[in-house]
Amino acid sequence: MSPQPRYRDRDIDFLGIECAWPDQAKLGPSRLRPPPKHWRWRHLALILALLLATAGIWQLGQAGYIHAKAWLAQVLIRDAWSRTLAGEQRVRPWPWADTWPVARLRAPGQDADLYVLAGADGRAIAFGPGHVFGTAAPGEAGNSVIGGHRDTHFAFLQRLAVGDLLEIETPGRRVVAYRVTGRDVVDRRDSGVMAAHDADTELTLVTCYPFDAVRAGGPMRYVVRARAEVVAHHASGTPSSTTPAPLAI
Repeated sequence: MSPQPRYRDRDIDFLGIECAWPDQAKLGPSRLRPPPKHWRWRHLALILALLLATAGIWQLGQAGYIHAKAWLAQVLIRDAWSRTLAGEQRVRPWPWADTWPVARLRAPGQDADLYVLAGADGRAIAFGPGHVFGTAAPGEAGNSVIGGHRDTHFAFLQRLAVGDLLEIETPGRRVVAYRVTGRDVVDRRDSGVMAAHDADTELTLVTCYPFDAVRAGGPMRYVVRARAEVVAHHASGTPSSTTPAPLAI
């Protein structure tokens, strides 16, 4: 009886004729050996570059989306504000909104014209500056506090100087002019920014600080304080019956 072959035909095909490994010296470097170190470092560098590029594109996309959402929302809020001036109450800018415009804020020297929403939580200020509940209504006696994002609607705060003009238009069409009286950097836990001073008509604008921070929501806040200085007027130009105390600068 002839001996049984050790390997099947397909094994023989794989191993080669006569089932013998060729001389390694004639084959050259083995394909199973690890690649040279310089190739490994080059591959790692390429992978790292691709990861960084992907992260950069993602960040740019996110930033673009945030800015587009912020400014598109102001267009929709403008229509809601027009209806508010016509006498409607709590006009939602879009059907699912849980906020509504309560004032219009202008900084003529900075070419800023914004609609202020009710509430200063994250959902509201993603679409526009938000009025802090519990503080005076914008344009009314007391301290009205409005918050906004440093990289969208309130980016212009860093360019404001003492003496600059701010304006608030109310739902009753009154326009109240303010002059900036001070700028401060405070701890985010400092509740003094919401304090009112006697019967003055004040406006306090708050945003994150520093303006060039990589991440939002740090421990510091940038605060701009302003005080009403002239008689409030209706948008049509007719003087209002409310006369805030003049500002002595």
